[in-house]
Amino acid sequence: MTIVTHVLATTLGVRALKLTGGDAVLAYVFGVGVDIDHAIKAPFYLRTVGRRRELGYYWRTSLQEPVALLWIIPLCFFLGTWIPALFFVIHLAMDYSVGYEKMPWYPYTPAVTQGFFVGVSDKTKEIALIVVLLCLNLLLFLAPL
Repeated sequence: MTIVTHVLATTLGVRALKLTGGDAVLAYVFGVGVDIDHAIKAPFYLRTVGRRRELGYYWRTSLQEPVALLWIIPLCFFLGTWIPALFFVIHLAMDYSVGYEKMPWYPYTPAVTQGFFVGVSDKTKEIALIVVLLCLNLLLFLAPL
């Protein structure tokens, strides 16, 4: 999914759960910020592929794979809040709905999966999710909880 869907989903969660302060920051860090690994991988992409667009390049790191829960869950206990795990799982669910390859246990195993809903085009899933999230965010804006 794109950053737009992650921001919309995280904003919806923050509003629905009435998060403020540090909890809201944690929600955005784990709901959107985990995509920072794309910036980390960009130099490797440029070195390997150059400036041309290449489909199938593996942009992800273990930062946004299920294996990251191995450090996120202990962090939740340390912080005394489940906000990081909740918003990370939401981020993960959206990412796993699109069709590109994912390595859920990277770097511990090279196992690859396509995620779920592979029969529906990624563009359709993205548009549908954006529409739903926009409507729900608008609903919460117009009729707050």
